[in-house]
Amino acid sequence: MYFNLMSLFLKRPMVRKFGKNKTMKSLKRARGLYKQMIEKTEDIGANNPMSGNIYLGYVFMAVCRAGNFKVDDFKEVIVEFLNNKLINKAISNFDLNNPKDMEKFTGQMYKMREWADKHPEYKNNTWDFNFDKNLHRDGFYYHFTRCPMEKFARENDYLDLLPLCCDVDHIVFEKRKAVLHRKQTLASGGEICDYWIVGDKAKDPM
Repeated sequence: MYFNLMSLFLKRPMVRKFGKNKTMKSLKRARGLYKQMIEKTEDIGANNPMSGNIYLGYVFMAVCRAGNFKVDDFKEVIVEFLNNKLINKAISNFDLNNPKDMEKFTGQMYKMREWADKHPEYKNNTWDFNFDKNLHRDGFYYHFTRCPMEKFARENDYLDLLPLCCDVDHIVFEKRKAVLHRKQTLASGGEICDYWIVGDKAKDPM
């Protein structure tokens, strides 16, 4: 169901970029790939609040692989997908220049870690949230040392496509009136995926 819904929003920008015939063939083949990807991914818990990252990220990777598209070309499709009126409204739910919105966002991230703490059977499979309030004066910082999407991609030859998902982070925070400062990702061979998020009106953040 998730693939079917997201593919509806992908179809129009894909047709514009790749043509109708190529788009329809790619989406049809991607459905089977998507199912295989989900089945091969470690169980992170049915109610895991981070599961949406897998469901959406795998749509992007499955369609890109099915159509044998160049990553840079498919990034253009993802940008247009995220600019869709409904999608944009769903993800532009914060103004992270607003202290109250930043506080709400911070609270959501802490709840993600609390969920993992309360479900020890999945703790080693899901993302590990590590917070450091003292690292930066401005904004909010956290990092992961474990990502189930990276583990799957590395073990199943999708690592070349995973940056599609990493780059979405930057776009989403732009829509939340913030800048994501990032030094490394697990996908690129780093030891962590770091997130330092600062409102886009901040001058000389530290």
